[in-house]
Amino acid sequence: MSVRIQFDQPDNYCYTNLDYVSGRVTLVLPTDATIAAVNVKLEAESRTRLSGPKYPHHERSDKKRTELEVHKLLYKVLTVFPAPELQGTGTAQYTLLAGQYVYPFRFKFPFNNDCTVNTSMLKDLKVGQLNVQFAPDQNQHVKKTLPPSLSGFPGEADIKYYVKATVVRPKFYQENLRSQVNLKFLPIEAPRPPDRQEETFARRKQQFQSSPTTPTRKGSLFKKSSASETVNSEPPTFQVDARLPNPAILTCNEPIPLRVLVQKLGNTDADVYLSMFQIELIGYTHVRAHDLNRTESGSWVMKSLANMNMPLNVPQRKSQSEFKVPSNLWDNVPIPNTVAPSFETCNITRSYELEIRVGLSHAVGGSARPELIVLPLRIPVEVWSGIPPPPELLRAMQERAGGDEKQSTSVSGPHKHSSAASDFPASPMHERPPGPAPVGTSQPANAADLPDDAPPSYEDAMAADFTPVDGPRRNYSVPDGEEAAPAFNSDAKGGGLGRRVSERLFSQNAPSFPHRTPTSQSSTIQEEQRYTEDNPPPLPTRTSTTEKN
Repeated sequence: MSVRIQFDQPDNYCYTNLDYVSGRVTLVLPTDATIAAVNVKLEAESRTRLSGPKYPHHERSDKKRTELEVHKLLYKVLTVFPAPELQGTGTAQYTLLAGQYVYPFRFKFPFNNDCTVNTSMLKDLKVGQLNVQFAPDQNQHVKKTLPPSLSGFPGEADIKYYVKATVVRPKFYQENLRSQVNLKFLPIEAPRPPDRQEETFARRKQQFQSSPTTPTRKGSLFKKSSASETVNSEPPTFQVDARLPNPAILTCNEPIPLRVLVQKLGNTDADVYLSMFQIELIGYTHVRAHDLNRTESGSWVMKSLANMNMPLNVPQRKSQSEFKVPSNLWDNVPIPNTVAPSFETCNITRSYELEIRVGLSHAVGGSARPELIVLPLRIPVEVWSGIPPPPELLRAMQERAGGDEKQSTSVSGPHKHSSAASDFPASPMHERPPGPAPVGTSQPANAADLPDDAPPSYEDAMAADFTPVDGPRRNYSVPDGEEAAPAFNSDAKGGGLGRRVSERLFSQNAPSFPHRTPTSQSSTIQEEQRYTEDNPPPLPTRTSTTEKN
């Protein structure tokens, strides 16, 4: 018996919000077999795992503890067998003859994550004289647009999208058969703000060192002293600006809209030369696993030039002069396809900074000076995916924002509206886990009285009426990672996988902590709680996840 998944989309296809992922599940039975159901799931999960001192600020701090935090960002289930007309017959198992069976499936990606709907509605249940309490969800949830696929931090953090097919077998001693295929996901970007013709910039000013004093030669009767022999001339001062449109937004697979300006300050005749130039994009991945935090940094060098000696053609005048570094140095260099857009999810956040290094040298009176000054400039930026939202969504959001503004004005009088029509998403941004319910106050709950899953957000409710994005798609490459020795076991039971697949996914010889990647330049672990003699440390920490049953 075997099962495999085939997609209608081409290999390495990058999905986005509102896209359909469709295909077929092929079940091959060499002999007659009895099964209960065939389920297909579209899932996305964000996993983090960090290690820290078991007893911080304690003499036994050499012991370590590991925290694991898992969030199900997306969870959709489709039962492809039995058919809907057979599910109401009450039959719990079906016998299939030997052969090959094909079941089609189709899912649609929503806008926002839905890990907050996993919180159980049964906080305090009373059954007869017995009070049953359910542990509240202690994880912090963020309801935002689905994040992109993320890897590159084996054993520490990853965000995965995948389709999983499960053949459910009725006997408890028979393992279920599973097949899983990973997907690449790149979200659509928020509505772009209007062009306000403004710029954000970083500025540095530097003065060259004074040249060493040399004795002045006296002019003879036949030769006058040269003007270049002045020994007490003031060293030149230069100012460098790096400017980006405000707000500072970079787009995946596109060049950087950068301007670099150099100003000569003071009364000097010195000429300036561009000797070195470098553009580097620095990414910061903030990882959280319960009370442990860590920040990983990685960089992408987009342009690096040295020994240029490029004259910048300073105008020969005594007043201040400003000139522009030629933009053809970086106009044809797009952002690498391995750069994920900026995002924030429940336990992982990605942010960026753009660093520009400008190396300058100068010459006075035609005599070049060996001194080189390097001015580093850093600007916080956001990286967007470059996939615009559909126009229908923008119009619907503008109409909704206009209606909300009119309603609030009629109720509470005129006031400044805090959310613009371009805010995306329009659903609540943060949701905190509720506190524990009082004990013994609830009445027996009926299944009919319990609410279903939380209502969808406004964007997800509208998503059913919109077609997939019809526009340019970006090339996004996700590192494969260490598939041979994953740090996270996606199925505690092994899932009935074949021997080779099981050994490949759940190797027993894999190290607990894979080696760090070259992009991890700095990392710090911060403990948010201190233990004392009056406040002893708790028992070994349990692993808390938000996986659905």
